[in-house]
Amino acid sequence: MSAPIIHMENIKKHYGNVIALNGVTFDVRAGECHCLLGDNGAGKSTFIKTMSGVHKPTEGSINFEGKPLSFNSPRDAMEAGIATVFQDLAMIPLMSVTRNFFMGREPTKGRGIFKRFDIDTANEITMTEMHKMGINLRGPDQAVGTLSGGERQTVAIARAVYFGAKVLILDEPTSALGVRQTANVLATINRVRALGIGVVFISHNVRHAMAVGDRFTVLNRGQTLGTATRGEINAAQLQDMMAGGQEMAELEGSLGGTI
Repeated sequence: MSAPIIHMENIKKHYGNVIALNGVTFDVRAGECHCLLGDNGAGKSTFIKTMSGVHKPTEGSINFEGKPLSFNSPRDAMEAGIATVFQDLAMIPLMSVTRNFFMGREPTKGRGIFKRFDIDTANEITMTEMHKMGINLRGPDQAVGTLSGGERQTVAIARAVYFGAKVLILDEPTSALGVRQTANVLATINRVRALGIGVVFISHNVRHAMAVGDRFTVLNRGQTLGTATRGEINAAQLQDMMAGGQEMAELEGSLGGTI
C-alpha cells in the first residue's frame, strides 16, 4: 500500500473554550477517494479549513509527502498541491467558462506593454480539459451561469486538476444536485482518481460516499469514530455511526421503543 500524500495526526482545533476538532487523524493516498462523513456540526468545515491552510491546528501535526508541513495560508496549501472545491464554487455566472477556468492564472502572450491575455490558448485548454472530464461545452465562451450545477462542479474540479492538484478536497459536492447531476459528479471523481490524485470527499450522504469511496472515516462532535475500507462496512452501518447509533438505541430504550 502506498504512503499517504497527506497525513494529519491527532489534529485539535480550539476557538477559546470551544473544541471544534479533538484529536482527528486522517490521511489520503494517491488515486484514492477517502470519504469523511459527518452530520451537521460534526466538525467537517473546521477540518476542511485546517487541511487547506485556512486555519492552523491548535495541536497535532501535518505531513505532506512524508515531510512535516505547516501552512500559513490557503495559498501555501495550493502551491503544495492541495486544492479545495467549496460548495459556493467561487465562480462568476455571467463570465465565460474560459474566464472562470483561468481566473487569476491567465496565460499571456507578448511582452511589456503588449502583454495580453492569450484567449486562443485559454479556450483550447478549457475545451480539452472539460472534455477529459466528460463535459462537451457548446463553446469556451459559454457563460458559466448556463451550465447545470453538476457541470459547474466539474469546471471547478477540472480547474484544480489542470493547475496541479495532488490532493483534491471536495466540500459536499453533491448536496444540492439532482440525480443525474450527482451521477455526473461522481463519475468525474472516478476520473480524477484514475489520474493518481487523492480525493477527500466530504459529505453527509452515505449513498453518494459508498458509490466512489475507498475508505470511510466518520466524524462526530470533532472526533473520528473510526475508519473502514470498502467491503468492511455497509451503508446502514455507516449511517448508524453518523447518527450516533448507541445514543439512539439508548434513547429508544428509554422511550419504550417508540422511535
